[in-house]
Amino acid sequence: MNPIALYTNLVKKMRLNNVEIKAPVKLHRDKQVQQTATTQHTTTTQTTTVAVTNNTTSEHYHVAYPHNYQFILDEPDKCLKQNPFLVLMVPVAPQQLEARKAIRSTWGTETNVQGKSVMTLFVVGLPGGADSNKTQQLLNEESREHGDLLQSNFIDTYINLTIKTMVIMDWLTTRCPQASYGMKIDSDMFLNLENLMTLLLDPKTPKQNYITGMVMWNRPVVRSKNSKWYVPEDLYPEPNYPTYLLGMGYVFSNDLPPKLVEVSKDIKPFNIEDAYVGACIKRLGLEPSSPPDPSQFKAYLGKYEREVCLRVITTILGSPKQLIDIWKDVKRSV
Repeated sequence: MNPIALYTNLVKKMRLNNVEIKAPVKLHRDKQVQQTATTQHTTTTQTTTVAVTNNTTSEHYHVAYPHNYQFILDEPDKCLKQNPFLVLMVPVAPQQLEARKAIRSTWGTETNVQGKSVMTLFVVGLPGGADSNKTQQLLNEESREHGDLLQSNFIDTYINLTIKTMVIMDWLTTRCPQASYGMKIDSDMFLNLENLMTLLLDPKTPKQNYITGMVMWNRPVVRSKNSKWYVPEDLYPEPNYPTYLLGMGYVFSNDLPPKLVEVSKDIKPFNIEDAYVGACIKRLGLEPSSPPDPSQFKAYLGKYEREVCLRVITTILGSPKQLIDIWKDVKRSV
């Protein structure tokens, strides 16, 4: 699906969820195109101007550019109040309340690690389906209770993970520039914040232009239309992705989000969000850094071993209950 078709599909889904888009943006060169979006979840009307400059090497793309979306649920002053050293941004589906509960009772409770302030926020899009209104009401209540939900007005689907990731980068840019580091971490992850903080406080860890996690090199682009990870050539023509970090969890210096947001205007969006971030990093002339101990960013845990969880920074788990059970065991006194 090309960027215009992707946007058209997004508009149709938003209308099904009571979000009206007037005068949808089309890609043009040498023009300024205006879009007016009226969102019935809020009382505000947002007008977004997408400036497309005369550039012989690139066009500006609107689908993944986060300034074209607005926050319905927001915590704009949270960083001013807490002044975090590290912000954990957790993309999660609107319906995944149990995952959020598990994180709030495990690694999301850790707000001070080795003397540094840590803040955890959950990022969702608009719920879809027949129960979308009920789900939205529950999200509103959850936001009032916990004050840790961010919601933007794109439809929350797998294909829109790239939008969600760039919205995360935009929030860090506009609401939390004072943080030293950010982390995008999935909701099904175990996170050992002690080990992560040890890495970040190491004098050898860069404070700028830094991003690390599980590094993927020379990964082939999937062309099979039956695959979940299918990307057509018109969206990404190269046979291999640039070096990128597996989206399960990567940490970065907080000077990177505004740079990624800016360069995203010139990168044609595609639906493999971690590879898309890798393309943005490449456009910046940067390379992801391998962690000092690559085994600390572990894909799947397999059989639980306490010693493994004491050594890692992240690993993928199977369920919210598994996170709670492992957390209790890892934190017990020996």
